[in-house]
Amino acid sequence: MNYTPKQLQIMSFIRDYRAQHNTSPTLEEIGQSLGVHRVTVHQHVAALVKKGAIRKLPQRSRSIEILDREYLPDPTVRVLGRIAAGRPIEAVEDPEIYTLDELLPIDPARDSYLLRVVGHSMIEDHIADGDLVMVDSTLSPRDGDIVVAVVDGEATLKRIYREADGQTIRLQPSNSAMEPIFVRPPQQLDLRGVVRGILRKF
Repeated sequence: MNYTPKQLQIMSFIRDYRAQHNTSPTLEEIGQSLGVHRVTVHQHVAALVKKGAIRKLPQRSRSIEILDREYLPDPTVRVLGRIAAGRPIEAVEDPEIYTLDELLPIDPARDSYLLRVVGHSMIEDHIADGDLVMVDSTLSPRDGDIVVAVVDGEATLKRIYREADGQTIRLQPSNSAMEPIFVRPPQQLDLRGVVRGILRKF
């Protein structure tokens, strides 16, 4: 977008204020920071609303919302730990933060996270040891989906299939040299999400 110098100052101030205070500034606070009258700020804000750079609700003092993506914080996603793609391992949380907007679009409305793959049981799906898989924890898995499954406290990455008996779950590796895992009562199965993408660094 094309901004006037004063509009650039206002956009930067709103961005920085929201990052620091987790809320929007009032018109008075913008004016005090920039050394201009509230009426002048109101005029600039109205122009920014017209440009589609921000949104402001009427009759509310802290309702400015930034719409211009260049002034929004980069979306981030957590790497929570390691996930086995072979023999199940104890789930280990070792949080990291990645900015991935340019690599893989992230829908902020969904709860997504990353896991680093350990092992080769999903290699025929081109998921290799060391890859990062993006997991959407809000999706309900369907037969054939690649899921994060925790069986009796041990986490693994497999394709899920529900067997004909209605009670057995088959966790199928994508490696013809490996056997599936069958989960039956009283075993505990916790599905932590569906894989939606893969990131690999060469």
